[in-house]
Amino acid sequence: MKEDCKCKTCKCGKQGWDAIEEQMDDQTKPFVEFQTSDTTALRMFDPLAPDHLYKWHRDDEKRKITPIGKTDGWKFQFDNELPQNLELGKTLVVEKGVWHRLIKGINKLVLKIEFPS
Repeated sequence: MKEDCKCKTCKCGKQGWDAIEEQMDDQTKPFVEFQTSDTTALRMFDPLAPDHLYKWHRDDEKRKITPIGKTDGWKFQFDNELPQNLELGKTLVVEKGVWHRLIKGINKLVLKIEFPS
């Protein structure tokens, strides 16, 4: 461990408040999106993206999410619920305004996102 380390993941305790606030304000997305139609997109999530990017959030519209590849340890969590394993082909419905988050797994994750009208 480097003496001047200020990263969150090493647990060195040397991260300053400025760095913590910067992470909280970071709006970088931990995924790459490919729009496949007006109502469907594919998102590829990177397990190497910093932990702070996988934060609790709510969406402005209802969506359905379905893993379409390996899920290797990835989990989905609704507010006030225990995390659930993502399973290939199992669709989850996330209602508009509901707090939720992804919990990183081992390999890249691809989700089909549907925006029903």
